[in-house]
Amino acid sequence: MRILLVDDDFEAISNIRGIMSRCGHSCVALRTGAGLLAELRRETFDLLLLDWNLPDISGLDLLRSIRSMPMAIGIIMLTNRSGEEDIARALHAGADDYIVKPESESIIVARVSAALRRTVPAQPLARLTRFGPYEFDRLTEVVRIDGETVPLSAKEYALALLFFENAHRAMSRGYILEALWHSVADLPTRTLDMHVSRVRSKLRLRPENGYRIVALSGYGYRMECFPIESAA
Repeated sequence: MRILLVDDDFEAISNIRGIMSRCGHSCVALRTGAGLLAELRRETFDLLLLDWNLPDISGLDLLRSIRSMPMAIGIIMLTNRSGEEDIARALHAGADDYIVKPESESIIVARVSAALRRTVPAQPLARLTRFGPYEFDRLTEVVRIDGETVPLSAKEYALALLFFENAHRAMSRGYILEALWHSVADLPTRTLDMHVSRVRSKLRLRPENGYRIVALSGYGYRMECFPIESAA
């Protein structure tokens, strides 16, 4: 999963990034509220770990601002403020959890895992998954449209499944590249665009088929769903 950490304490950043790395998560660390808001306009994250006492903007004010935005992200306040009133204010403002620093690694891991389970539900493990006329076979990595097999490469299959499983969610280019290519540094910038174009064409992703992929200028892509009108 992709974690965003906002804290102005270098020691805390180093500690939390190490914990997240050992859990298999990628973790981007920032030190200011302004940096956080700018990053959220560019990138997609699964969970935000937010300190209250930042040098420029209160973590509580940031929490309220983010919850007013049309984005789905889990938020845990990770701060040394331990007063009951502070905890209650943060939870009422939209925090999914509240961790008082310092806390043990096992508790941090457990609470991060719990927040991710709530905000990023596990996908079904059944071999066959249907989305309208589209059927995904996880064993053979084959996609069928109304029973017709559509030839896709392994990366095209993974990209298509990522879009279908995250319908209506805006995903940044960086998020998609990390999910599929693990952010290979020398990956050509057009690689993602070419794969999206092929998936869009091969799967005939058009509103009349119930789905389409739209490009979000300066950000990434989003899969949109539409009701399919039955033939009269």
